[in-house]
Amino acid sequence: MVQKIYVTYNDVHKLCQEAAPKLLETVNPQLMIAIGGGGYVPARILRSFLKRPGNPNIPIQAIGLSLYEQLPTSTDADVEEAGTKVTRTQWLDLTALGSMGSLVGKRILIVDEVDDTRTTLEYAVKELEKDVELAREKFGGEKAQFSVFVLHNKDKQKKGTLPTDMTENGRYFAARTVGDEWICYPWEAIDIDEHDNNAAVAVQNGQ
Repeated sequence: MVQKIYVTYNDVHKLCQEAAPKLLETVNPQLMIAIGGGGYVPARILRSFLKRPGNPNIPIQAIGLSLYEQLPTSTDADVEEAGTKVTRTQWLDLTALGSMGSLVGKRILIVDEVDDTRTTLEYAVKELEKDVELAREKFGGEKAQFSVFVLHNKDKQKKGTLPTDMTENGRYFAARTVGDEWICYPWEAIDIDEHDNNAAVAVQNGQ
């Protein structure tokens, strides 16, 4: 049976609050890109904690990438496995950005809920870096600096990789590192009361 970890909205809020000072100190992002659908809520919460007095809110863009597929042999509809191919379902809104050139030279924070196999993050970073670099070659300017924030990093062998300059220069952030359990996030719950009760029971049992 798959071991599950139940994460509540309060848990997510506190993890983002805890991570924000370090993100401000080391990255100080000018734009966040949330990977849908798990990155939307953390990105929005982070924005409140990353806002500096007198400065405007940090814009949030969204991209949609799909990797997970339900296990064909599983009777648990919540349990999925990582697929082998990333599917792009949504990309940057150039209507709001004006053009890809507006990302040139920016400090950009990519946000997702979990770093599992790293396949999705690898795809997102590579494709975004490629698109912005093409714009830089066209418009000129400094290189954009990409960073990554996830709520949970699973301590397991990864299928994907991230740029060495990102991982070795403090631009990869995980609020928590956990084992290879299935993490149940609140936005995936059908019955939020049952979800929160499962989380409370796990805490009582010392899990």
